[in-house]
Amino acid sequence: MHTLGEKLEHTILIVEDSAFEQRMLVDMLSEYPYRLSVAFNGLQGYQLALANQPDLILLDVRMPSMDGYTACRLLKANPATQNIPVIFLSGADADAERIMGLSIGGVDYVSKPFSPGELAARIQVHLNLVQRQAAPQPAQQGPADPDAVVVNAAKRLIGANLAELPSLAEIAKSVGTYREKLSQQFRAQTGMTVFAFIREERIRRGEQLLRETDIDVQDIALMIGFNNAGNFATAFRERMGITPSAFRHSMQHKKTPDGV
Repeated sequence: MHTLGEKLEHTILIVEDSAFEQRMLVDMLSEYPYRLSVAFNGLQGYQLALANQPDLILLDVRMPSMDGYTACRLLKANPATQNIPVIFLSGADADAERIMGLSIGGVDYVSKPFSPGELAARIQVHLNLVQRQAAPQPAQQGPADPDAVVVNAAKRLIGANLAELPSLAEIAKSVGTYREKLSQQFRAQTGMTVFAFIREERIRRGEQLLRETDIDVQDIALMIGFNNAGNFATAFRERMGITPSAFRHSMQHKKTPDGV
C-alpha cells in the first residue's frame, strides 16, 4: 500500500461499463502508486484520454455506445493519444478477439477473470517499456480536428483490410460514426469519396508490392482486394498507364547497373 507522501508516478485510465468491475479494478490498483481515473464507455474514455493524457489505458472490449475496439482505433488515429499504451480487458478469450485487439494498436490483451498480480505485472511491463522508449515529443499544435481523427481511423482500417473490406456502414460503425456522416467527413478531409480512396489505396499498395517484393501478380491482386489479376491489371493500367508486369520489369531494370 502506498503512503500519502509517496509520489503517484503514473496515471491510469480505466474504461469499463460494469460498475462492479470498475470498482474491483480501482480497489485492486489502489494498492499501487497509480493515479486512477474512470470512464463508463468507449466514447467517454476517448474524451478523457484526450483531456488527461494518461500514461496507460485499461480498456474493456464489450461496452454500449462505443466498444473498446472503436475507442482504440480513435486513440491510435489521433496524434495526441496514439502513443498511450492500451491494454484490452475482455471476458472473451477467442484468438480472433485477441488478434483484433493487438492488430488495431493494443499492446496487450488480458482475459477475465485475471489475478491482481498478473494485471499489475502487465501494467508495469508496459509502463517500463514506454519509459525506455520515450523521446522528446514536439509541442502539440492544439487539439486534432475530430473529423480528421475519424477519417484517419477509417483510412487505417481500410488499409489493414484491403483483401476483405467491410461494408461502408461497417467501416463507419468501427470508427464511431455512421455511413452518411463518414462519407461527408471523407469528402471534406480528402476531397474524394471513401470508394475513391479505396481504389487509390489498392493501387498504391499494389505498386508498393510490385516494387518491393517478388510476389506473383495474381497473389498481389488477391491481397489488395481484386478478384483476379486481370481486374488488377485493368485498374492499374488506367491509373498508372502501364500494366503491373511492365511496371515490375521497369523497376527491376532500374536496379541493374545498366539501368542506373
